[in-house]
Amino acid sequence: MKQLIHNDWWPILKPQFESAYYQQLRKFLIKEYSQHTVYPEMHHIFEAFEWTPFSKVKVVILGQDPYHGPHQAHGCSFSVLPGVPVPPSLQNIYKELQSDLGYPPVNHGYLKKWADQGVLLLNSVLTVRDGVAFSHRGHGWEKLTDAAIKALSDRPEPVIFILWGRAAQSKKSLINLKTNIVLESAHPSPLSANRGFFGSRPFSRTNTALKAMGEEPIDWQLPAHVSLDKE
Repeated sequence: MKQLIHNDWWPILKPQFESAYYQQLRKFLIKEYSQHTVYPEMHHIFEAFEWTPFSKVKVVILGQDPYHGPHQAHGCSFSVLPGVPVPPSLQNIYKELQSDLGYPPVNHGYLKKWADQGVLLLNSVLTVRDGVAFSHRGHGWEKLTDAAIKALSDRPEPVIFILWGRAAQSKKSLINLKTNIVLESAHPSPLSANRGFFGSRPFSRTNTALKAMGEEPIDWQLPAHVSLDKE
């Protein structure tokens, strides 16, 4: 079959792509993309895996499903392309980043610098219909992303899983808590950020854990200006 991810994720996830459930999901997606506006664009669906190879993953920030507004989603949880206004949840992530590490918010939402350092920006559902949150939930994506989480959990090198909100925390059962680290808090959404996200210090806690593992900490400070021309 056609190779859909072009790094060491492919042999790990290929059995999922060859499975019966994925064939059904593929039929569903072909129909959805032909009849509706669906995000992200097809060639961006697996961007999180493309940006952060399996062997390079140090941290997972787990989201739910892609942003469902025009031009926002590009295949990585919480990230938006340059030139797109920073969504409210990401604004709150930036507020917590400033409170935690002192880095002032930037005026873009392009998180590629994090991904390049080993932060897998994974949504549990990888597509969504325009304007309809959770519209592609329950069609098979969860099986594929659960397999990815399980593969990371079983890896000899430990991973730090950042689980914001109940949906992300429901994946905790997939993670070996003896060999990996889980950081949990409320979701950064404006609806819940005041109930435990603010003050949770996920960035400094992640770096403390990485240093304890003998790993390089993440430089969470994003560049002030970004452009796709540099890609």
